[in-house]
Amino acid sequence: MRQKSFCFFFSSKRTTLLPLLALNGCALHGAPSFPIVGAYFPAWMLCALTGVAVAVGLRVVFLLTGIDALLSFRLFTYVALGTLAALALWALAFGP
Repeated sequence: MRQKSFCFFFSSKRTTLLPLLALNGCALHGAPSFPIVGAYFPAWMLCALTGVAVAVGLRVVFLLTGIDALLSFRLFTYVALGTLAALALWALAFGP
């Protein structure tokens, strides 16, 4: 009689390496990170914070110039602008 496995990942020999393949992206050799006070921070955190800062800064500028009153979808607009700034920083600083 065939013995049942306790985990579905290890149910056959073919899928034994499936969990190891999922961990392949966790390797340190290619992770974009930078040291701050001795600790390594992922680069996506810097890009996300930059995107939030750009979105807040553009909101202030749009309020001062009156452009904010013309926008239909304010939340979508500011999220999109912040995302574009974060992705642009990622592409310029950490891209190929």
